[in-house]
Amino acid sequence: MPQAPTPEDAEPAQASSGPQQRPMLALALRLGAAMSLATMFALVKLGYNRDIPLSHLMLVRQAASIPILLAWLAMTTGLGVMRTNRWGAHVMRSTYGIIGMVLNFLAPILLPLAVSTTLSFTAPVFAVILSALFLHEKVGRWRWMAVLLGFGGVVIVADTGGQSIPILGAAIAIGAAFMVAVVSIQIRDLARTENSIVIVLYFSLFTVPGLFIWSCFYGWSSDPMDYVVLLAIGVAGTLAQVLLTAALRFGQVATVIVMDYASLIAATAYGVWLFGNVPPASLWLGAPLIIVAGVIIVVREQVLHRRRIRNMEP
Repeated sequence: MPQAPTPEDAEPAQASSGPQQRPMLALALRLGAAMSLATMFALVKLGYNRDIPLSHLMLVRQAASIPILLAWLAMTTGLGVMRTNRWGAHVMRSTYGIIGMVLNFLAPILLPLAVSTTLSFTAPVFAVILSALFLHEKVGRWRWMAVLLGFGGVVIVADTGGQSIPILGAAIAIGAAFMVAVVSIQIRDLARTENSIVIVLYFSLFTVPGLFIWSCFYGWSSDPMDYVVLLAIGVAGTLAQVLLTAALRFGQVATVIVMDYASLIAATAYGVWLFGNVPPASLWLGAPLIIVAGVIIVVREQVLHRRRIRNMEP
């Protein structure tokens, strides 16, 4: 998914589409998800600038989602849907997910928000490559063209015209997008048998104990405002996940994906307002290439999916 999500916020597999499609509602929900994610990453950067340890930021983000997702399941499908025989797959998804989450939190900390958000849009590009290498999916000329277009956009974004973008930060942002793609492949496999909310919930349940142990090595702040920031991170991140899933109940991925790119506008606004980061001109040249690449990939996958369904019909 081309939004800058942490891996647990990566595009869940298409949830049940519900009794009917409601495209306008789906677009509104997806826009809300994009704004929530942009807000979360701005808060992560703000929290780190306030000397809140990374372990605390991640712990609260994960822990806050558990009661909310449990309540969601209780009110919808029921908690019985949590039964699973695929513990190993959930553990593997959580292992890769927590690595990706570290990278996704570090990217906006080390880079201007607009730049880290733009580089996160390369996740679908990496997903195409991984699908070809590990799932042995046939990738046609349209998606390979999108891959080249996306990497061309990355090269332009990296050419900052004299403005300094840390090489380490750029590498971490691209690595974060790569991990989102890896986790998306895992989710695609898990979703054959598992509810999408359950996948996210198990990720939180499996990672919170480790994050808690990590957080014990650092002291907790005595500033009440720090806890406001932490709580806001947890709420914004969980709200984004719920809205992402809800959007897919009322609309197709290819329909709602355009709203993800609104997060670049929000990230730019947050960057200027909170941190005084004015994006370089090269960002506005490279970002459209990366965005177009993501749209081509998703739309093409939807076309191929519908073609496969038609071929299966008697």
